Amino acid sequence: MTPLPVIRSRVVGRIRKALPSLGVAVCGALLWAAAMGASALVNLLLDDWETPARIRFVSLLYAAGGALAFPVGLFLARFVSLGRHWEVALAAAFVCLLAATIGFTGGLFALHYRSYYVQWHAPALTIAWSIQFVHTVATAFYQFVVLGIRLYFPLGFIALALASIWFARRQR
Repeated sequence: MTPLPVIRSRVVGRIRKALPSLGVAVCGALLWAAAMGASALVNLLLDDWETPARIRFVSLLYAAGGALAFPVGLFLARFVSLGRHWEVALAAAFVCLLAATIGFTGGLFALHYRSYYVQWHAPALTIAWSIQFVHTVATAFYQFVVLGIRLYFPLGFIALALASIWFARRQR
């Protein structure tokens, strides 16, 4: 049986190896933000959607979600695929970047959605407020998944495939 300190040191070592360098995290976040924002922008412009101000806002929301998601998705992909074959690295990058991007962008959308409904919610940090907060955020995230994911196709999906291939090649 392996003692707890040995297991902890292995996990800490694995976490350290999985952390991307600052340069890769920042450059990747900027590129990923540009790709996700451009994907939303192109889709909204082609759909002749709403007003230019709203198109800008949604594009910036997708870009911000992408910027926040890339370092986290990259770390998770590296953590999952350390010491594994390139196929595992490819799949890990694909799934982790996808989940992180949808999660962070959906979370930002949910916070914006909640900011609209806050005027009708109970005072902060009460039981009623907690219930309203959870239900509002869950509803917003559901709406994002149902209505917002379409803005990632086809450009966001192409960027996801290219980023996954880049990641798998680096892991070899």
